[in-house]
Amino acid sequence: MASLNVRAALLSVSFLILFLGCWEMATQPPEAQTGMTEYELLMGGADQESRVPPPSAVIKLAWAELSDPFYDAGANDKGIGIQLGYSVYRVLTGFLAAMAVALPIGFLIGMSPLMYKALNPYIQVLRPISPLAWMPLALFIIQDSDASAIFVIFICSIWPMLLNTAFGVANVRQDWVNVARTHELGPLRTAVTVILPAAAPTILTGMRISIGIAWLVIVAAEMLVGGTGIGYYVWNEWNNLDLASVIFSILMIGFVGMLLDLALGRAQKLVEYKE
Repeated sequence: MASLNVRAALLSVSFLILFLGCWEMATQPPEAQTGMTEYELLMGGADQESRVPPPSAVIKLAWAELSDPFYDAGANDKGIGIQLGYSVYRVLTGFLAAMAVALPIGFLIGMSPLMYKALNPYIQVLRPISPLAWMPLALFIIQDSDASAIFVIFICSIWPMLLNTAFGVANVRQDWVNVARTHELGPLRTAVTVILPAAAPTILTGMRISIGIAWLVIVAAEMLVGGTGIGYYVWNEWNNLDLASVIFSILMIGFVGMLLDLALGRAQKLVEYKE
């Protein structure tokens, strides 16, 4: 297994080096290919701006940004750490609010066929609606861009958790529930001591899906509401035609999304059990 992991790591690094090398060669400045002078290059500045920056420029920018990620030089000039912090705060706030609603309702639906039949039509109507479609209504009612973005995260996070919780609860082995009844455990104690541990892996799967969707949606939401956050940072740098910053922010979005997924993935492994 160790040998396989080492070989996989070496192969992965080789792919990365090959990709960066091809990218660097494909984005060489015109003077390196046509012998243009520096003056001629400056005169053709519009063409220069239209080129994708090489990875060396992105790495240089990343080093500068990550060396001081929490600087604050005004409304439109904040460090990448501050921007990511705002986005993570909004995602976690909306995610936790969705968890507080989805888990109890999911338990109720999973344990009661009557409640499932009563609530399922509403779930099936609301679930396919794009979270961003709620943004204009949220802005009108809440009249606060930050709270509206959190509400959108709440909406997009609730459905995977609710459905996975209901599925996990409904598929707990009936003989385990029967044993709890023979010990005269009440419904609440049965739910906490028997059903919750058995359904926990499925519930964590729903939470893992929800956090991934929430992190995707927050970028688009912040592009719409502006102000702060990694989504606003991407849009602002695009308006400044700073493609190196755009690429750097895209990579940071992927990195933070990976960390969020790894955290819930680790939690999921902790609650897994073998029969």
